[in-house]
Amino acid sequence: MMKSYASTLDRAYILDMLDQLLRTPSPSGFCMAIMELVSREVTKLGYTMQRSPKGNGIIVIPGANDSNAIALTAHVDTLGAMVRSIKSDGTVRFTPIGGYAMQTVEGEYCLIHTRDGRQYEGTVLSTKPSVHVYSDARDWKRDEANMQIRIDELVDSKEDTESLGIAPGDFISWDPRVRMRPNGWIKSRHLDDKASIAALFGLLEWLKREGRTPSRTVHIIISTYEEVGHGSAYVSPDITEMIAVDMGAIGDDLSTTERDVSICAKDSSGPYDYGMTSKLIELAKREGMPYAVDIYPFYGSDASAALRGGSNIRAALIGPGVHASHGMERTHAEAIVNTAALLLAYILE
Repeated sequence: MMKSYASTLDRAYILDMLDQLLRTPSPSGFCMAIMELVSREVTKLGYTMQRSPKGNGIIVIPGANDSNAIALTAHVDTLGAMVRSIKSDGTVRFTPIGGYAMQTVEGEYCLIHTRDGRQYEGTVLSTKPSVHVYSDARDWKRDEANMQIRIDELVDSKEDTESLGIAPGDFISWDPRVRMRPNGWIKSRHLDDKASIAALFGLLEWLKREGRTPSRTVHIIISTYEEVGHGSAYVSPDITEMIAVDMGAIGDDLSTTERDVSICAKDSSGPYDYGMTSKLIELAKREGMPYAVDIYPFYGSDASAALRGGSNIRAALIGPGVHASHGMERTHAEAIVNTAALLLAYILE
């Protein structure tokens, strides 16, 4: 009996790659360092990566059939923020990058990245951060106007902060707080979507190690602007199918768990391709992996962006189940490995 793809993937490699990705800051629009990491690893595996004008990475794997190419896309960009202004007391007012609730970053450590390459650590707080001082601290609305960053430097004025080189337009990244537990649980910010990027690297490593050729040419697209809606909005015209590899949401009336591969049948952009989705379900059953089919009404993907951008493609969406998305996220190693295995099954058919 043929071994399952999941059993032959290099789990240790996938998790090591995930750890490196999670620890590299990459809010949307500030993905230079992480794309250097990705580029080095692609080269190490023996592949070539081209860069699009806006910074996406594209790895082409020739297939047995060079027509009707398929794209697998996942994003390295994450939630984050940008300096909006510097306040009179030297604290920083920020504007969010990506869609998250302000209470999910309250109390978080962060890095401010100046345009000249310096980094300063700080903490996100409300403007009424202490119940010992403000009677309404508990009820104070957590919105952009009521949040600020306390910088861990000797600053007491706007001029003090400006003297550090901090200015409006500087990027801010959140401390990911990575924890990889021996029992397979992984908790960290930015598992959306670095868990999927790690799965794609597991796929690349497997193809190279096993010397296998996909049934048709595969374009792996590493996108850098998904969290702001246009990551893979443009794709090459020879691509006829795209699988967005992104986290599966958990909660409410949804079936996906952190150990499942999520197969999304419909999100805010509408239903995904019936034939592709059905094939992915069939392959998940064949491989004997835990999976769930769900509907995500408040979700969009890089495939959504490609379709809205006018690409004449069929599209599907899968990924590891992730709890508390756009907050303090958690998944399981099995979900990441099985996501890579399901993708392998699809491109080798």
